[in-house]
Amino acid sequence: MKVLFKFGIYMVLGLLFFLTSCNNDKNRKMAMELNYPETRRDTTVIDNYFGVQVSDPYRWLEDDNSDETAEWVKQQNELTFKYMENIPYRNQIKDRLLKIWDYPKMSAPVKKSDKYFYYRNDGLQNQSVLYYKESLNGEEIELLDPNVLDKEGGISLSTIAVSDDGKYLGYAISKAGSDWQEIFIRDIETKKDLDDHLEWVKFSGISWYNDGFFYSGYPEPEEGQELSGVNENCKIFYHKIGTDQSEDKLIFEDPINPEIGFSAGVTDSKKYLVISATKTTSGNALYIKDLSVENSGIKKIVDNFDNDFYVIDEINDKLYVYTNYNAPRYKVIEINVKNPNPRYWKDFIAEETGVLQSVSSIGNKFIANYMKDAHSVVKIFDTNGKYLHDLDKSIIGTISGFGGEREDNITFYTITSFTTPAEIYQYDINKNKSVLYEKSKVDFNTADYETKQIFYTSEDGTSIPMFIVFKKGIALDGNNPTLLYGYGGFNISLTPYFSISRCIWLEQGGVVAIANIRGGGEYGEEWHKDGTLLKKQNVFDDFIAAAEYLISEKYTSPARLAIQGGSNGGLLIGAVTNQRPDLFAVALPAVGVMDMLRYHKFTIGRYWATDYGTSEDSGKMFDYLYSYSPVHNIKADVEYPAVLVTTADHDDRVVPAHSFKYIATLQNTYKGENPVLIRIETQAGHGAGKPTMKMIDEIADTYAFTFYNMDFTPVY
Repeated sequence: MKVLFKFGIYMVLGLLFFLTSCNNDKNRKMAMELNYPETRRDTTVIDNYFGVQVSDPYRWLEDDNSDETAEWVKQQNELTFKYMENIPYRNQIKDRLLKIWDYPKMSAPVKKSDKYFYYRNDGLQNQSVLYYKESLNGEEIELLDPNVLDKEGGISLSTIAVSDDGKYLGYAISKAGSDWQEIFIRDIETKKDLDDHLEWVKFSGISWYNDGFFYSGYPEPEEGQELSGVNENCKIFYHKIGTDQSEDKLIFEDPINPEIGFSAGVTDSKKYLVISATKTTSGNALYIKDLSVENSGIKKIVDNFDNDFYVIDEINDKLYVYTNYNAPRYKVIEINVKNPNPRYWKDFIAEETGVLQSVSSIGNKFIANYMKDAHSVVKIFDTNGKYLHDLDKSIIGTISGFGGEREDNITFYTITSFTTPAEIYQYDINKNKSVLYEKSKVDFNTADYETKQIFYTSEDGTSIPMFIVFKKGIALDGNNPTLLYGYGGFNISLTPYFSISRCIWLEQGGVVAIANIRGGGEYGEEWHKDGTLLKKQNVFDDFIAAAEYLISEKYTSPARLAIQGGSNGGLLIGAVTNQRPDLFAVALPAVGVMDMLRYHKFTIGRYWATDYGTSEDSGKMFDYLYSYSPVHNIKADVEYPAVLVTTADHDDRVVPAHSFKYIATLQNTYKGENPVLIRIETQAGHGAGKPTMKMIDEIADTYAFTFYNMDFTPVY
């Protein structure tokens, strides 16, 4: 068990007034010619929440299998793509994306049973290919190419695991971006798949033990409910190689509490099966099963969901556990399996000022990856929890990796920043020495750009960090096209990372800003909690304050400011667009949670309740959700920015009905001239595993739409 269970040309200034006026007239003309598809309103659908009657006229769009919804999707896409085709530089943006994207990319190698496994993408392959080497200097051997499984690139690898003897590869595929997984077994030597085929697996690893593995599965959903039905009654199974899935042994379930999800992993010693139980995205119960004792029972270590507990390793019946128990910035504790009462728990790596993000047990050391002011600091500890030294690399960026086995002395990690693609380093753990192993070569001059980290003040006086990336020498005249991105939820931190697509923006003299708003994990659990439940408005206030800072410091102006976020970040964009439409020229909510009254009624949406609360909890919680729910707060008497919603038909994480209902309401309510459109990708999901070509097409459309509605013409 490793780590945790737990992604240039300057802007042309001083355009003639005549040309600007022509652009404005052209935009207005296009907007006026938009004839939005008529969306049927069913005024009979009304819900009663604590005495408040709430109409839901577009409830019918929740049925993703109906002919009426399919026709609506078709008409919306026809309108959107017709609009995109009229943007003169759309194809030039796509051509540049194709060129800049086309460079080799590689993941950090991970050793397993004397082989080194890694992914590589030649440049424009829809999916990365799995390779291995017998030694670091050995021949590169292709093991599994998901591109041959579907010529459109719609099948991706979601999970892989090599058996302890190095003979088999267990791998799970996802089709069209769905969270549903199918598991197969491949003989590594022959590169042939066995007959094993497991279905209806979700959010599961593949944890090898003896001649099989443990995994998490769900009952087969009713026909037509595969992508939207509630996922309940998760179970842990053991599958023996060469047998049918129907023969898999049930290891653990909780039929009394069908809402609980389970994941399982075997410790490196192979002595214990560790089971994590979750009801939401925060906090988990913890169980273990002694695999060395035949028919042993399952022992409860943690019986509540108040904190996070993730087992890093087990040595001599002692569990080393990453947790925020009495440590909002996380620490590592030692739990004796023979005496697991909390009064006997010991701090192994104490809480520090930085947030402990992950820990690897490798090379008889513990490698602890901290986050300080949203960038990485890596520290090395011995097997007694004693601090030895920092990693020999110190950067303002993001470090990840450190995979392998406990006895390995060599491991690999990657370093990336906003303007530097991933560099892979080979690390000698005993010598604390890093050597560059692989460096990406991309058609982008990173030396021309700089990154600043600033701190601005939010509505309630809280200091919020933000990264700002731009071309050196940029003029702070309020005229720069600026893309402000945020997330603000589920303890997720936005740390520096390289984005090929944002190079397109930066090359045009654009500014990219990443706001580390509350709700995320940048400063630990307290920072997270300050953006949840009845404090969710803090998230929106933080983001609005980021926009105001960029405007006041003349990085940009409302006419040149676009905002972007996905999933929970899509909720963010929908909410702030309703609250402060005057601040933004363009809003780009992607796969967003837009109906806060019903989000918990689909697939695994109920897991998000610790961040959001639900409309059924109490009158107070309902009132709060109702006050910011994007679908329910669209107004007719305001001027909205141009809006491009993006979603996908196979998104079973945040079902597309959220985006459907949001744009239907906006198109029906908004009376202004700015376009409000939706782009619905087919045969794609929430984002993971999306084929490269689909990503490039969507990014090209998004940037073309954004530049066009800022009256900014990119130069190619």
